[in-house]
Amino acid sequence: MDRLAPVGLPAARPLVLRGKRFDAAAPAVMAIVNRTPDSFFSGNRHADLESAKSALARAVELGADLVDVGGVRAGQEGEVVDADEETRRVVPFLEWAREAYPDVLLSLDTWRSEVAREAEGVVDLVNDTWAGHDRDLVHVASAIGAGYVISHTGGLPPRTDPVDVTYGDDPLDVVRDVVRTLARGAHEAERAGIPRERILVDPTLDFGKTTAHSLEVLRHTADVVALNYPVLQAMSRKDFVGEALDLPAEERLEGSLAATAVAAWLGATVFRAHDVRATRRVVDMVATIRGDRPQQVALRGVRSGTAHEPAPGAATNGA
Repeated sequence: MDRLAPVGLPAARPLVLRGKRFDAAAPAVMAIVNRTPDSFFSGNRHADLESAKSALARAVELGADLVDVGGVRAGQEGEVVDADEETRRVVPFLEWAREAYPDVLLSLDTWRSEVAREAEGVVDLVNDTWAGHDRDLVHVASAIGAGYVISHTGGLPPRTDPVDVTYGDDPLDVVRDVVRTLARGAHEAERAGIPRERILVDPTLDFGKTTAHSLEVLRHTADVVALNYPVLQAMSRKDFVGEALDLPAEERLEGSLAATAVAAWLGATVFRAHDVRATRRVVDMVATIRGDRPQQVALRGVRSGTAHEPAPGAATNGA
């Protein structure tokens, strides 16, 4: 064999927020700070302000590039939270975070335009996890100069858990629906005035999906990448991991990291995670295996006594 064919891998599309670029060589880790007492994962309940501040500080220390702040539990369980209460939970905290960590990118996890409007000047990204349920939200994100996350929920309204969800007889029908929905939402965001490099598309595993659906969509991450927008994968400790391994949320770290590695290999750019350090190391390692990110030192097999500097262009944000 005279020549080996190069490995054909989908290239992660770049995300650019406030002058910072994330791509195949520099994937982004999005930490999660839930200003709620009822998050599905007990390790991320930060209703107490000091707890939330400590969580953000720790996330930054461990290598987070973005911090996603939410004030309402995604599922239908838990307390009812109106827009005023959601604003009270998240906006003052985001204002503090912007002042305390001016270089950290901040994301607001909300489906309500009135909450996003109150966060003008302090958020870089609006993470609309309920697929444009509030039709004004994308326009508010554009007006306040924020990026925007397009999600897929199978048409379900906010805080609705999937029951008897079907997409057709072909297992790939869910993938087709995800790709169509994300493409349509991304085009609407562009028409609203949001630049392409500030639009993230998120297949939104678990939302409006059974575990079989989520696993199928994860296998087809490359088809989402082919839409030519940066891809966000939010998989951390979710139910599809738990059902795949028959484990509770507190024991889903390894499964989440395996899913993260697959999504990174297939071209995702941003990874929303509860476990920042572990996720940081996984995505950096996958980027290096892919050949997008240089190794950080060269010692093995090198003559003793030789100075060993990081490779030119080596990333320095690994934890």
